[in-house]
Amino acid sequence: MQTDTKPAKILRSPFFIAMWLTLFLVEIIKGALLVAVLPVYMDNILGLSAGVIGVAFALQYLGDNLFRAPSGWAAERIGFRATMVTALICTLIAVIMILFLKSAVGLAMACLILGIGTSPLWPCAMTGVTAMSGPQNKNGTAMGALEMAALGGTGLGPVGMNWLLERTDHDYRTVFLVLMGCAILVILVAIFLPGRVVVEGERAGQAAKNEDMKYPDKPNLLTPFIRLQKSVKDTLERVRSTLHVNPLVYPALFMQSFVIGLLSPVITLYTRTDLHISPNLYSLLLIAGGGITVIALLPVGKMVDRFGTKPFLNIGFLMAAASLFAFSSITSIPVVFGVVMLVGISYAMILPAWNAFVATLIPEGERGAIWGFFLTLQGSGMVVGPIVSGLLWDHVSHPAPFIASAIVMAGLAAVHFVLSRNPFRTAPAK
Repeated sequence: MQTDTKPAKILRSPFFIAMWLTLFLVEIIKGALLVAVLPVYMDNILGLSAGVIGVAFALQYLGDNLFRAPSGWAAERIGFRATMVTALICTLIAVIMILFLKSAVGLAMACLILGIGTSPLWPCAMTGVTAMSGPQNKNGTAMGALEMAALGGTGLGPVGMNWLLERTDHDYRTVFLVLMGCAILVILVAIFLPGRVVVEGERAGQAAKNEDMKYPDKPNLLTPFIRLQKSVKDTLERVRSTLHVNPLVYPALFMQSFVIGLLSPVITLYTRTDLHISPNLYSLLLIAGGGITVIALLPVGKMVDRFGTKPFLNIGFLMAAASLFAFSSITSIPVVFGVVMLVGISYAMILPAWNAFVATLIPEGERGAIWGFFLTLQGSGMVVGPIVSGLLWDHVSHPAPFIASAIVMAGLAAVHFVLSRNPFRTAPAK
């Protein structure tokens, strides 16, 4: 993969196109299964309890997060193609398991395998885009395009599967067969990703080559395991020696997804039970908020490349905090639509700018492993957030999760203000 620092050329590169399509198709599968299909299928068709469904979904998030750092590390050793194709085969296996298995244990294991299969997606995407952006880190445009693929797939998956269920009189077998077809298609797309990562100035690739030369005359069964152990040890040592970020980066990564975790399990309940919004009107609400985010992502990404991340993150965090706090107290439907659109605009400012900001903190050596570590930490907020949200909903009040998310967003604005002035603990290693 050749490095090219011009944002427009990055978007036209074969790697980016294949990665964009892979991301889009995987998010269609995940969005369809987690939002539209599995909750109803496991409840209404299989008669499983809400607790079992919650455990299955938690295992999906767990598998996704636990394997992000290892998959980022693997991408730098064996390349994007081998890493993604292997993982996406797991995604296909998970869909097949969901089709044929009916037990709680079987479906829980399928969700875990689904999470493992999707875990390399963002580490590979972020590692590749960061490497291609060059030393100036002009990658806001590319980050915005990736977020467009993710949000577009997440929205299209549930909408498409709901439409298919209506047309087939709720024939879930047909739905799972279509999702299997999508999984096979995304595997074929991933085959066009580059093999080994070759980026100018990277130490990881050279380290892998050096590792291959260490045991030329010891062809025994233990050699692969010795190499793996030594490689992991060397990787951790390089990460410790090259990663010199301000410690506030770590809670900031957690908080960024913790907000989404607070909102995701209660937003539908709140609009139905407290705001008395009909299902059709709720769909329009999602289109209003999500649509404006998707439309704004690419132009905002281009402006981030031109003006930097600081103004967009400062404005975006504060706007999101104010909008979420307002959402917890308003009841007028037209005002609700206006507030949701403001939340969408704020997230369009935050998503590409935040990813571009984090990219500036990634040292050249071990990009894949560090991106995987950062994304694991960031994704952990999605695991903790729903638990906290449920407790606030049940034991405090229905608006409490939205007030909490507004407070976290305001805290994130304050943390970013400090980080933007001093992102590194010490001068980064040369």
